Amino acid sequence: MTETSNRDIRWIFVLLAAYFALQIGVRLATSHSLDLDEAEQAFRSQWLAAGYGPQPPFYNWLQYTVFLFAGVSLVALSVVKNILLFTSYLLYGLTAQLILRDKRLVAMATLGLLTIPQMVFEMQRDLTHTVAVFFSASLFFYGFILSLKRPSLASYLVAGIGIGFGLLAKYNFAILPAAALIAALTDARLRTRIFDRRLAVTAVAALVITLPHLFWLKDNLDFATARTLEKMTASGDASYPMQVAMGAGSLALATVGFAGLTVAVFAVVFGKSLRPALTAQSEWTRLLERMMLVFLTGILLLIVFGGAAGIKDRWLVPMLFIVPLYLCLKIEAAGVETSKAFRRFMPVIAVIMIGVPAALYGSVASARFTGHYERLNRPYASMLEILRKQAEPAAILAGDSLLAGNLRQDSSGIPVLSMDYPGFKPDLSGRRPLLLVWLIPHKGKNEALPPDMAQWLQAHLGISAPESSVIDVPYVYGRGDDSYRFGYAWVDQQN
Repeated sequence: MTETSNRDIRWIFVLLAAYFALQIGVRLATSHSLDLDEAEQAFRSQWLAAGYGPQPPFYNWLQYTVFLFAGVSLVALSVVKNILLFTSYLLYGLTAQLILRDKRLVAMATLGLLTIPQMVFEMQRDLTHTVAVFFSASLFFYGFILSLKRPSLASYLVAGIGIGFGLLAKYNFAILPAAALIAALTDARLRTRIFDRRLAVTAVAALVITLPHLFWLKDNLDFATARTLEKMTASGDASYPMQVAMGAGSLALATVGFAGLTVAVFAVVFGKSLRPALTAQSEWTRLLERMMLVFLTGILLLIVFGGAAGIKDRWLVPMLFIVPLYLCLKIEAAGVETSKAFRRFMPVIAVIMIGVPAALYGSVASARFTGHYERLNRPYASMLEILRKQAEPAAILAGDSLLAGNLRQDSSGIPVLSMDYPGFKPDLSGRRPLLLVWLIPHKGKNEALPPDMAQWLQAHLGISAPESSVIDVPYVYGRGDDSYRFGYAWVDQQN
């Protein structure tokens, strides 16, 4: 690309930087409470480990490092996520710039990511590990395409770093580099790039990055994979043919759910001129088609031979994130004129850029009118502030990680334990008073100290269950007198 054309596309990245800055502001304005993945990050930031459970540790390591310097806060959580997302879009745009000549199509490919619901909405709403997968996939894909087009030691290194980060983000990422390798090997013109000695740099970089976790995984394979396998293979008592049918059906629905809106947007803005593009081919469209084919074949094999019955659309991020770029490559290969379509495309993007932050805020703030409450409406901080007037806890035992992470955000300096993660075992000797807190989603039911908490106290501290109480706290954006109920108890409270 010339310097002029480089300047011409910089506005894309300025626009995206402003958009993700807006998303940070909206998240901070919406609620101080944390959702599931955010709470997990806050809770697990109390210790550094080579592995934490069913999700690889890349995002945990990154968030731990930021918390170490900036403190545990919603600001740190939001900034990390949106910097990762912005960097992913930047890498995607740079990749598009490598293989597209039309700068309007570069813009449409990059901004086209905003038309994918999983990318534009779900990643902002709560997801963390999937955000890490998207970042890693964008980094690897940039290094991979750069190695094919303008190979250098640096390009092979970038690809290796992307693979390393990706394998530390989610295990299903492994299908992406495998699909890229197979797709390149089947093209005689690209095959020499795979048999290049610099590929060793890719392999070494990936191995060095993943090595600490691989040692952990060797001894914790069941712990790391059991939950994911349980989700994927949950087919009840279905017969084998029914399980395969369920798996194939869920894959089809997930694919449509992931890419359907993007295809629809491109169909609307290009109209009838999109039809010739469906059959147009180029070196790059064929490469991406082979990659997607290998990727989807790998998932089908998992369905047929691995017993997978439920494929979720977010699991397709490591491959189908290339759909907007693929469509733009097809359009360019067909020689379609893009100026009118681009003018129709940008208002759609503007609506998305305004509508998504508004929807994220509105889904929580509208509770004052609808009485429908999300997790972000729960008043964790207000509850803890009230309990602190009774005593200042020296440690907290929470009923689950969602609650533990929320309490951790406002309890810096004291250990916060969770009943659903027994692996965190700080020394509680001399730490009194100990505050026990649990959620009571339905008032009037199971308000006593949960049996597992009573057993934990007996097993770890050798004490009997203390007297429990309940507290009703008004919702964030609550309607009228609506409140959320928490159960709590003190151990060795000093009066």
